[in-house]
Amino acid sequence: MKKKAFTLAEVLITLGVIGVVAALTMPALVANHRKKVVEVRLAKFYTTMNQAIQRAEADYGDRTTWDVLEQGFNQDEEGNNTTPKSVEWFNRYLRPYLNLTKVEYDGNSTGKIAAYFPDGSVVFISFESIIFYPQAKDYEKEEKESGGFSRNQKTCGTKYFTFMFSPWSESNKYAYKKGVEPYLSRTWDGTEEMLRNDSALGCKKEDVSNERAYCTALIQMNGWKIPKDYPLRF
Repeated sequence: MKKKAFTLAEVLITLGVIGVVAALTMPALVANHRKKVVEVRLAKFYTTMNQAIQRAEADYGDRTTWDVLEQGFNQDEEGNNTTPKSVEWFNRYLRPYLNLTKVEYDGNSTGKIAAYFPDGSVVFISFESIIFYPQAKDYEKEEKESGGFSRNQKTCGTKYFTFMFSPWSESNKYAYKKGVEPYLSRTWDGTEEMLRNDSALGCKKEDVSNERAYCTALIQMNGWKIPKDYPLRF
C-alpha cells in the first residue's frame, strides 16, 4: 500500500507562506499590543495618583493648602547640593499612599523624583511637571543612550506622556484645585483641534521643537483610548 505524504518542496513552500504572513502581520500585532499597554497603564496611573491625593487630603487637608512642590536641590552649609526639594514633599503627600517598588532621584538640575510601579511603569515628579513612562524600560534605554536623563522629545506621545499637578496655582484654570491631570497650557481653548494642531504643543506627526505635550489630553478626551486616527506610531 502506498502512503500519502507531503513532499519536501510542498513543506518548504508552506513554511515560506507562513513566514511571509508572519512578517506582514507581526509589526501590526506588536504595535497594537504596545498601544493596549499604554492605554491600560495611562488610565491606571491617572486613577492611582488621584486616589493617593484624595487619601492624603484626609491627613493633610485640602490639596490647595499643601506646601508648594519646588524644583532644585537643598544645599548644605557649604552650598553643595544634597537632596531634591521635592523629596520631602513627595515623602509626605504621596509616597505613603502609593504602592511602589523603588524610588530614586536623578542628579540633574531639577532633581526629579523617579517612582517605579509594580506594573513596570515609572513617573518623574518635579515642580509642577509630571512625566510618565508606561514602560520604564523605555526611559532606561533613553537614559543609557544619552549618558544621563535626557528625554527624546520625539518620543513624547508614544513612550512618555506629560501630566501636571499644581492645585494651588490660580494662573492655570486646568490645574487649579485639580489633581494630577494631563498637561494643558492655560491658553488651551478647550477644543480637540488645538490639542492636535497647536504649533508648540500639539499632538501631531511633524517634528516640532517642543514636546507633543497635548497627546496625553487627546487620549484622555477619547476615554483613555488611543484614537484610531492618532498621528504617531507605536
